[in-house]
Amino acid sequence: MERKKISFILNGKSQELHIQPWRTLLEIIREDLQLTGTKEGCGEGECGSCTVMMGDKTVNSCLVPAVEADNMEITTIEGLADGDNLDPIQEAFVSYAGMQCGFCTPGMIMSAKELLESNPNPNEEEIREGIAGNFCRCTGYTKIIESISAAAEGMQGGE
Repeated sequence: MERKKISFILNGKSQELHIQPWRTLLEIIREDLQLTGTKEGCGEGECGSCTVMMGDKTVNSCLVPAVEADNMEITTIEGLADGDNLDPIQEAFVSYAGMQCGFCTPGMIMSAKELLESNPNPNEEEIREGIAGNFCRCTGYTKIIESISAAAEGMQGGE
Protein backbone atom coordinates (compact mmCIF):
# COMPACT_ATOMS: atom_id res chain seq x y z
CA MET A 1 0.00 0.00 0.00
CA GLU A 2 1.17 3.50 -0.78
CA ARG A 3 2.53 5.70 1.98
CA LYS A 4 0.82 8.98 2.82
CA LYS A 5 2.70 12.19 3.49
CA ILE A 6 1.65 14.06 6.61
CA SER A 7 2.95 17.33 8.01
CA PHE A 8 2.25 18.59 11.51
CA ILE A 9 3.72 20.49 14.44
CA LEU A 10 4.90 18.26 17.28
CA ASN A 11 5.91 20.00 20.49
CA GLY A 12 6.53 23.21 18.56
CA LYS A 13 8.63 21.62 15.79
CA SER A 14 7.57 20.95 12.20
CA GLN A 15 7.43 17.30 11.23
CA GLU A 16 6.95 15.63 7.87
CA LEU A 17 6.54 11.86 7.62
CA HIS A 18 5.61 9.33 4.98
CA ILE A 19 3.53 6.71 6.73
CA GLN A 20 1.33 3.73 6.06
CA PRO A 21 -2.26 5.03 6.40
CA TRP A 22 -3.30 2.44 9.00
CA ARG A 23 -0.73 3.50 11.62
CA THR A 24 -1.82 5.27 14.77
CA LEU A 25 -0.62 8.58 16.13
CA LEU A 26 0.79 6.70 19.12
CA GLU A 27 2.90 4.49 16.85
CA ILE A 28 4.47 7.38 14.98
CA ILE A 29 5.10 9.36 18.17
CA ARG A 30 6.84 6.45 19.90
CA GLU A 31 8.39 4.50 17.03
CA ASP A 32 9.16 7.04 14.31
CA LEU A 33 9.81 10.13 16.42
CA GLN A 34 11.25 8.30 19.45
CA LEU A 35 9.20 10.21 22.03
CA THR A 36 8.51 7.49 24.55
CA GLY A 37 6.88 9.55 27.28
CA THR A 38 3.50 8.77 25.76
CA LYS A 39 2.70 5.21 26.85
CA GLU A 40 0.65 2.42 25.33
CA GLY A 41 -1.47 0.78 27.98
CA CYS A 42 -4.54 -0.95 26.64
CA GLY A 43 -4.41 0.00 22.94
CA GLU A 44 -8.20 0.40 23.07
CA GLY A 45 -8.68 3.96 24.36
CA GLU A 46 -9.74 2.82 27.81
CA CYS A 47 -6.77 3.64 30.06
CA GLY A 48 -5.61 7.12 28.99
CA SER A 49 -1.88 6.29 29.13
CA CYS A 50 -1.47 7.46 25.53
CA THR A 51 -3.20 10.84 26.02
CA VAL A 52 -1.76 13.73 24.00
CA MET A 53 -3.07 17.15 23.00
CA MET A 54 -4.28 17.49 19.44
CA GLY A 55 -4.94 21.15 18.98
CA ASP A 56 -6.44 22.21 22.31
CA LYS A 57 -8.15 18.88 23.09
CA THR A 58 -6.83 15.64 24.50
CA VAL A 59 -7.08 12.46 22.48
CA ASN A 60 -6.20 8.82 23.03
CA SER A 61 -3.39 8.60 20.51
CA CYS A 62 -3.80 4.81 20.28
CA LEU A 63 -7.17 5.40 18.59
CA VAL A 64 -6.23 8.29 16.30
CA PRO A 65 -5.14 7.35 12.79
CA ALA A 66 -1.85 9.19 12.22
CA VAL A 67 -3.22 10.68 9.00
CA GLU A 68 -5.59 12.75 11.18
CA ALA A 69 -2.52 14.57 12.54
CA ASP A 70 -1.94 16.15 9.13
CA ASN A 71 -1.85 19.95 9.53
CA MET A 72 -2.46 19.67 13.28
CA GLU A 73 -0.54 20.77 16.34
CA ILE A 74 0.29 17.87 18.65
CA THR A 75 1.71 18.18 22.16
CA THR A 76 3.10 15.24 24.10
CA ILE A 77 4.36 15.14 27.68
CA GLU A 78 7.83 16.02 26.34
CA GLY A 79 6.42 19.24 24.90
CA LEU A 80 5.20 20.66 28.19
CA ALA A 81 8.58 21.44 29.72
CA ASP A 82 10.57 24.47 28.60
CA GLY A 83 14.08 23.06 28.54
CA ASP A 84 14.91 22.10 32.12
CA ASN A 85 11.89 24.00 33.46
CA LEU A 86 8.97 21.68 34.00
CA ASP A 87 5.40 22.76 33.36
CA PRO A 88 3.64 23.75 36.62
CA ILE A 89 1.52 20.60 36.41
CA GLN A 90 4.63 18.44 36.07
CA GLU A 91 6.20 20.28 39.03
CA ALA A 92 3.10 19.67 41.14
CA PHE A 93 3.12 15.95 40.33
CA VAL A 94 6.72 15.81 41.55
CA SER A 95 6.14 17.96 44.65
CA TYR A 96 2.89 16.29 45.71
CA ALA A 97 3.85 12.70 44.78
CA GLY A 98 1.14 12.42 42.13
CA MET A 99 2.69 9.27 40.68
CA GLN A 100 3.96 5.94 41.78
CA CYS A 101 5.16 3.77 38.93
CA GLY A 102 4.76 6.71 36.54
CA PHE A 103 3.18 4.75 33.69
CA CYS A 104 -0.13 6.66 33.76
CA THR A 105 1.48 9.96 34.75
CA PRO A 106 2.02 11.42 31.24
CA GLY A 107 -1.62 10.82 30.32
CA MET A 108 -2.83 12.18 33.67
CA ILE A 109 -0.74 15.31 33.23
CA MET A 110 -1.99 15.87 29.68
CA SER A 111 -5.60 15.50 30.84
CA ALA A 112 -4.89 17.88 33.72
CA LYS A 113 -3.40 20.35 31.23
CA GLU A 114 -6.60 20.39 29.17
CA LEU A 115 -8.71 20.69 32.33
CA LEU A 116 -6.72 23.61 33.76
CA GLU A 117 -6.70 25.45 30.44
CA SER A 118 -10.50 25.36 30.33
CA ASN A 119 -11.11 25.58 34.09
CA PRO A 120 -8.20 27.17 35.98
CA ASN A 121 -9.84 26.69 39.40
CA PRO A 122 -11.49 23.26 39.44
CA ASN A 123 -12.95 21.67 42.54
CA GLU A 124 -12.29 18.03 43.41
CA GLU A 125 -15.32 16.76 41.52
CA GLU A 126 -14.27 18.68 38.39
CA ILE A 127 -10.73 17.29 38.69
CA ARG A 128 -12.08 13.76 38.99
CA GLU A 129 -14.24 14.34 35.92
CA GLY A 130 -11.28 15.87 34.04
CA ILE A 131 -9.13 12.77 34.55
CA ALA A 132 -11.98 10.26 34.26
CA GLY A 133 -10.54 8.75 31.05
CA ASN A 134 -7.24 7.96 32.77
CA PHE A 135 -6.71 4.81 34.79
CA CYS A 136 -4.08 4.37 37.50
CA ARG A 137 -3.39 0.94 38.93
CA CYS A 138 -1.06 2.15 41.71
CA THR A 139 -2.76 4.98 43.58
CA GLY A 140 -6.11 5.76 45.11
CA TYR A 141 -6.05 8.98 43.04
CA THR A 142 -5.73 11.13 46.19
CA LYS A 143 -2.18 12.30 45.39
CA ILE A 144 -3.06 12.82 41.73
CA ILE A 145 -6.01 15.04 42.67
CA GLU A 146 -3.87 16.90 45.22
CA SER A 147 -1.20 17.45 42.55
CA ILE A 148 -3.69 18.87 40.05
CA SER A 149 -5.29 21.07 42.72
CA ALA A 150 -1.85 22.35 43.77
CA ALA A 151 -0.95 23.04 40.14
CA ALA A 152 -4.15 25.06 39.73
CA GLU A 153 -3.35 27.08 42.87
CA GLY A 154 0.27 27.58 41.81
CA MET A 155 -0.71 28.72 38.32
CA GLN A 156 -2.96 31.33 39.91
CA GLY A 157 -0.23 32.45 42.28
CA GLY A 158 -1.90 30.83 45.29
CA GLU A 159 1.11 28.99 46.65
